[in-house]
Amino acid sequence: MSRKCQLTGKKANNGYAVSHSHVRTKKLQEVNLQWKRIWWPEGKRFVKLRLSTKAIKTLQFKGLEAFAREAGVNLNKA
Repeated sequence: MSRKCQLTGKKANNGYAVSHSHVRTKKLQEVNLQWKRIWWPEGKRFVKLRLSTKAIKTLQFKGLEAFAREAGVNLNKA
């Protein structure tokens, strides 16, 4: 499984680490991903998803069913 949020699609970003002498070296800014077990009331079961912390906050606002439909995720396979 790739390091990508299953609902928002967020993934790593390429950037530079800039030192005091302004020497730039490439670095990878990873997404803060968490495995979460979320209760899915319509399916009457828990769904395990790999989500970014931003997606977890948005999930509390929108709800799982609406957020998954918007992202095009099939919760029966998750």
